[in-house]
Amino acid sequence: MRRGDRRGPAAALGKAALEEQPPPPQPNGGAPGAEGPAEPGSPSALRRSTESEVYDDGTNTFFWRAHTLTVLFSLTCALGYVTLLEETPQDTAYNTKRGIVASILVFLCFGVTQAKDGPFSRPHPAYWRFWLCVSVVYELFLIFILFQTVHDGRQFMKYIDPNLGVPLPERDYGGNCLIYDPGNETDPYHNIWDKLDGFVPAHFLGWYLKTLMIRDWWMCMIISVMFEFLEYSLEHQLPNFSECWWDHWIMDVIICNGLGIYCGMKTLSWLSLKTYKWQGLWNIPTYNWVKFEWKPASSLRRWLAVCGIIFIFLLAELNTFYLKFVLWMPPEHYLVLLRLVFFVNVGGVAMREIYDFMDDPKFYKKLGQQAWLVAAITATEFLIVVKYDPYTLTLSLPFYITQCWILGIILVLTWTMWRFFIRDITMRYKEIRRQKQEHRHEKDKCLSNGDRHSPILDEQSGNELREGKL
Repeated sequence: MRRGDRRGPAAALGKAALEEQPPPPQPNGGAPGAEGPAEPGSPSALRRSTESEVYDDGTNTFFWRAHTLTVLFSLTCALGYVTLLEETPQDTAYNTKRGIVASILVFLCFGVTQAKDGPFSRPHPAYWRFWLCVSVVYELFLIFILFQTVHDGRQFMKYIDPNLGVPLPERDYGGNCLIYDPGNETDPYHNIWDKLDGFVPAHFLGWYLKTLMIRDWWMCMIISVMFEFLEYSLEHQLPNFSECWWDHWIMDVIICNGLGIYCGMKTLSWLSLKTYKWQGLWNIPTYNWVKFEWKPASSLRRWLAVCGIIFIFLLAELNTFYLKFVLWMPPEHYLVLLRLVFFVNVGGVAMREIYDFMDDPKFYKKLGQQAWLVAAITATEFLIVVKYDPYTLTLSLPFYITQCWILGIILVLTWTMWRFFIRDITMRYKEIRRQKQEHRHEKDKCLSNGDRHSPILDEQSGNELREGKL
């Protein structure tokens, strides 16, 4: 069932809505295509206040069709050409690689045309269905690697790139941490220039895109700062986590990450300015834009969900470094870059599905398909790291690092207990005391006026009698 169909004919914003004229205005004066009347406190009414609707005039009919028969005919012709007209090589390894690639391509063709649509529709629903199928392929590849021995798994990477499968030295970003080195008269700022490599623009671009996924300044800053603490904590395991203090907090947190988050928030503000009506083929922005309001302190469920999202984000970040460490992939290898591109595309869909699942659990009764796959991929990557190099992961933390993490966990647990248990009990007790004082004041006021049989007193006495029975 399509996303637009589940919301009903009054809110059909899926493929069908793109092929038809916008519906007439609603009786409540809403914009065409808006949902019907909703109660003021309902999730639909709250969602409408943070959502920008964009409509298509129906000129993209051919572009928005699935073309299932066309894809099936083209795929059959390609397979027929390989079978009837092409001579099969006698190279077993080559045939094996080509057969695996062909199987993956057939699965992608099926998924792009037949898989269920997700929450995003621009630039095209098929684009997001493609990345959903890539997620399935990547998860199956990770499971295959997980079931190999450590030696076989590393040597299997040679089938992808013959240059892989060789141990690589880790680069240490620490060492001399002087910003100004007076001993080097030629270039006293050489330490700064040495740290300016390809990871600087990667940090900025990565956090710009992560901000577009998370859409919350506070959560982005918390993840950014916590990852630097993780680098401090795990530098005894991975040498490239060892960085200078100014590299951690000035270049990473303030300049690269902070500037990326700032630009991302400005982009979000621009996308949420007003309602757009896009016409034509190449209008890329989505036809609705939801401003995420996580509200982690509003309920225990949302607080635990936000903590889980932060944990998954940090684990996925750590997997980037640990995977290339255990599988012997250099940081500049194209597989590392492809993994980051993959997470950029699937992460936005996963965050939207998680937000919908949290924001309206009565309508979204299960976690979205892309969010489910991202969580499974992150867990599988971590299991590969655990299996391939358990010695590195079990290196004990320094004592002062352990103390800091224990203190942080205690503070978080203490705040959780106070916010969602002790504070609620205290507020409920104060409310009961306030109601009793108001009842006592009304009773004294009625007695002073000589009205010993007022309805208020009768109601209060009845309430007290029921409370006594309870």
